[in-house]
Amino acid sequence: MRIDVISIFPKQIQDALSYSIPKRAMEDGLVSVHAHNLRDYTTDKHQTVDDTPYGGGAGMIFKPEPLARAIEDVPSGGRIIFLTPEGRRLDQSLVNELSIEDHLVMLCGHYRGIDERIRERYVTDEISVGDYVLSGGELPALVLIDAVIRLLPGAIGDAESALEDSFQEGLLDCAWYTRPRSFEGLDVPDVLLSGDHKKVANWRRESALERTRQSRPDLLDDK
Repeated sequence: MRIDVISIFPKQIQDALSYSIPKRAMEDGLVSVHAHNLRDYTTDKHQTVDDTPYGGGAGMIFKPEPLARAIEDVPSGGRIIFLTPEGRRLDQSLVNELSIEDHLVMLCGHYRGIDERIRERYVTDEISVGDYVLSGGELPALVLIDAVIRLLPGAIGDAESALEDSFQEGLLDCAWYTRPRSFEGLDVPDVLLSGDHKKVANWRRESALERTRQSRPDLLDDK
């Protein structure tokens, strides 16, 4: 997979991906991430990427010309994603969908937003990480990149682990335990020590359902 990120803070992208699973996935050649500085696609000496909005109002808007040049500079054929609170809510099913793509391009807005003509002309997907506003699109892009990379074959040592994560079956994850067997008066459930894989699987399913009922009952509406 190839991921291109267009941002005015490319170092933020590069630094955040230099740890853990994303770092190993890039070192192993499973994915390449290219962070492009939007200011490199300006033509004035001040490297201006934004301007005041037509019609007045607070905030600044990313100009269309630098964004268009940046988008056209990356290899063609990828889905072009604009990170925005107005987009489709990011969930595991969308992450699964994107993880099988060969190429993703992510646009990180800032200030008030980007010129609407870029959205009309280039953007294929708009994605939101939640109903709140952040300073820019870099953090949402990193959330999306991390979620996608960990699903790539070989990115996680135990591939089955990714398939058992929260939301993969529309539920939250079950409770998990490790050694010691007893901790401050709290014991590991006996079923997990039974060696009966079927009973363990059933217990984990019930644990996941109970956690979902308590914390996210909305996820059970269709079940």
